[in-house]
Amino acid sequence: MGKLIPHSLRIAYLNLQRNGRRSLLSVLIVAIAVFALTSAGGFGLYTYDSLKESTARDTGHLTLSQPGFFEQDEEVPLANGLAGTDEIVKQLLVNQSIRGVQPRIEFTGLVSNGTKSTIFVGTGVNDREFDMKGPFLDVREGKTLSNIQSPRYDETEPEVMLAVDLARNLNVSINDWVTLLATTSDGALNAYDFKVRGVYSTGVPELDKRQLYLHINSVQDLLASDKVSTLSVFLYGTEQTQGTQLWVEQKLSEMTLAQEIEVTPWEERAFFYTRVKDLYDRIFGIMGAVMALVVFVALFNTMTMSVTERTREIGTLSALGTYPNEIVSGFVREAGLLALIGSFIGGVITLVTSLTLLVADVQMPPPPGRTDGYPLNIYFSVELLAYCSVGVMAICILAAWMSARKGVNKPITEALVYV
Repeated sequence: MGKLIPHSLRIAYLNLQRNGRRSLLSVLIVAIAVFALTSAGGFGLYTYDSLKESTARDTGHLTLSQPGFFEQDEEVPLANGLAGTDEIVKQLLVNQSIRGVQPRIEFTGLVSNGTKSTIFVGTGVNDREFDMKGPFLDVREGKTLSNIQSPRYDETEPEVMLAVDLARNLNVSINDWVTLLATTSDGALNAYDFKVRGVYSTGVPELDKRQLYLHINSVQDLLASDKVSTLSVFLYGTEQTQGTQLWVEQKLSEMTLAQEIEVTPWEERAFFYTRVKDLYDRIFGIMGAVMALVVFVALFNTMTMSVTERTREIGTLSALGTYPNEIVSGFVREAGLLALIGSFIGGVITLVTSLTLLVADVQMPPPPGRTDGYPLNIYFSVELLAYCSVGVMAICILAAWMSARKGVNKPITEALVYV
């Protein structure tokens, strides 16, 4: 085994053992720095991934709409909606990367319990929306919307799901009735009665005060239109977004459509994700710079002390004909070995922490604008660990080189008698 390890590295390891306490302290400094950087970076990766998936799950990986739909207001409901979407959905589902295509209608109006009225923000969906998007709602009472194709569905009792604060404000619960008043696509007023099927929370207080869900057919009846606001395309993986977008755009160009359709990827609507990512990138950049400075100062001090204590050794080696670069290389190898051992220990600590958090239920406090916390997780990234290790090693080598150069520049006679 010893023959597999270069002689120069064995010498460097033995030199580190000459002052084990100081070497151990240096290794711990490097390990803590690597652990801090990789754990903070791992938390950032987890946050990025969570925000990315939640955004794509909420809006769909791709959104089909009329051009400029998200930039301009509608004069009447569904004025900028899509017509004849059944054929579009049928053509898109041919692609194996597409998990589903969900129509949605966004509208507003008044909701009343008979004595009290308030403004609502409604979303028309079909029952598959809740299975397609996963557990994005916290259902407090009742159930999600029924399948209107089911024989047990009663058309005389159209269903609605109310956000928890909206239901509390109206003082209604499961099986109670509410009246929705909205403007039709012709500009007239229309009202329907709906039976409360479920009460849910989004985790966002402002949404919980105003939001509700209806069957998309019920919304079309209320608004007197067969259009939908958008089509949300859900994929099996977020990484498939770009390739599928090109395919969808090509497929739409081959179809005869009633109106022009624009395809918007989830990134262009993920304003919160973009801002959080920019903020975290700056925070982690500053943190990385501070940790790099700490490691540099600590290792520079350690290597300077080591060079000072071994000044007579350096003088002896110089007197025996050892070149200055060879002496400096020895100190550089020692620093590199310190960085390698410290990085390995820091990586192991990060891995153990990441695995522990998968088992332990550690909750983070709710972020601004939300009422629910979220589990604390740290992604262990080999790539991130490699980057941190290389950076720390470069800092250690630089500190060792600067310290060793000062030592080898002493005159041989002065170094031999140094005490």
